[in-house]
Amino acid sequence: MNVVDGKWPERGADAGLIALALLPQLLSQPYVDTSGSAWSSFIGYEALAAVVLVLRQRLPVTTFVIGFGALVAALVGSAGEGAKLTPLVFVPLAVLLYNLGSRCTSWVRTVSALLGGVVMTLLGLWVNRMTTDASEFRGGLDVLAALAPMPLAWAMGFASRSRRALLAAAELRAAEASRAQRAEAAQATQRERARIAREMHDVVAHSLTLLVVHAETLRARGDELPGWARTQVDGLAAAGRHSGNELRDLLRMLRDPAEAAPLQPVPGLGELGALLDSHRAAGGTIEVRMGTTGTGGVWGGGGPGRRGGWGAL
Repeated sequence: MNVVDGKWPERGADAGLIALALLPQLLSQPYVDTSGSAWSSFIGYEALAAVVLVLRQRLPVTTFVIGFGALVAALVGSAGEGAKLTPLVFVPLAVLLYNLGSRCTSWVRTVSALLGGVVMTLLGLWVNRMTTDASEFRGGLDVLAALAPMPLAWAMGFASRSRRALLAAAELRAAEASRAQRAEAAQATQRERARIAREMHDVVAHSLTLLVVHAETLRARGDELPGWARTQVDGLAAAGRHSGNELRDLLRMLRDPAEAAPLQPVPGLGELGALLDSHRAAGGTIEVRMGTTGTGGVWGGGGPGRRGGWGAL
């Protein structure tokens, strides 16, 4: 839908340009010559000019050559029959020259088309001299005066194409700069992640590993410990290993999120039994009370040296 909406203003502007190129000469021709031969040449040229103006954006070189040839033929043919055309018949040629400079990117084709226009002009003047006896219908300086400003139309079209190319190049440079900025930001983020991972590894992981080593050492000398201490040492070693695994996953995620282990879901009421068992295995005491509405609380009583507390369910 957006593509269609974007094309309509462009098509409307193009139709308005074609109308401005054709209607003024149609309105001025009755004030120049109303003979049948003049109208025949004029209508034939107008019809062909309308076609080439519609197709000019797709075929800039071809439409220019055809439009210029039709203009020369109309002027020479009407002059040979003693008729005149309005000077505004040169307006479509200016539009075609502007389009040639704006659309054609090949210098070879552009120069060839312009040289072809010069050849057609000279040939038309020669044929006009050969086929017309009356001096008032012979083209000369008046034709050259009408054609003299036409290169300005091509120059304006070329300037428009150069401006579009500069804007496109500027947009491309801006896009590349934006991509480079995003890449630099991503690299900076990755470097910061790696730095945090190194610091966490140096500060936390070493201390946690040392804690597990001490716990395992105590387990190896479990016969020298009281029963409640052996149970808590086992829980301490298991908790240390579990925390070490989680820390390794966290450090891996900080170094490279793509290699991070999948996150585990948050434990729900279904895992409450396993959570309570692990707490009891660590030497703690816990009591669960469920109310009639499905709500309740948990009283956690610590082992030796631990404090208890309430937790809502």
